[in-house]
Amino acid sequence: MDKPAPAPTSKPSDLEAWLAAERAQRALLERGPGPGVAPREVALSVDGLTLMQRMLAGELPYAAIARTLDFLLIEVAPGRAVFQGTPGPSLLNPMGGIHGGWYATLLDSALGCAVHTMMPQGRAYTTAELSVNLVRAIPPALTRVRAIGEIVHCGRQLATAEGRLVGPDGTLYAHGTTTCLVFEMPSK
Repeated sequence: MDKPAPAPTSKPSDLEAWLAAERAQRALLERGPGPGVAPREVALSVDGLTLMQRMLAGELPYAAIARTLDFLLIEVAPGRAVFQGTPGPSLLNPMGGIHGGWYATLLDSALGCAVHTMMPQGRAYTTAELSVNLVRAIPPALTRVRAIGEIVHCGRQLATAEGRLVGPDGTLYAHGTTTCLVFEMPSK
């Protein structure tokens, strides 16, 4: 039987580091083109990691849903993507908890972008399966969480990734996996 989850006790330095990273990232994004879609010719001309790095640098638009649901891309590396989100009142379900769809959206973003970092030029992916396990409620006092996605396998036709949704103190709130179909991007 699982032990009751301890109340998150974020060390101020962990949360402060997260908030500093968020401020720096928001400043980059505010100087960039804002939410939208990367131009097709750019998406076709670079590999997935380069595209994600250019998005992170504020050179390319970021997904509009990130603004709508109050999260943002914080980090990308080969096979890895990290998103940070603010669980606020606009995300509450009728029972007063953070809606499970928000957990899933954050994890789907991190998982998909981890896969995206592995795409060679001219290749793309789409989510075929997403599995999310919510293991504890995000408490009202928690002001930030991170979804960390990491590649498990990336082949010519399928890619898989796994991820975790955690607080600044490392408390796990959800975990998930994805299977993505990989394909050639149509030129038109």
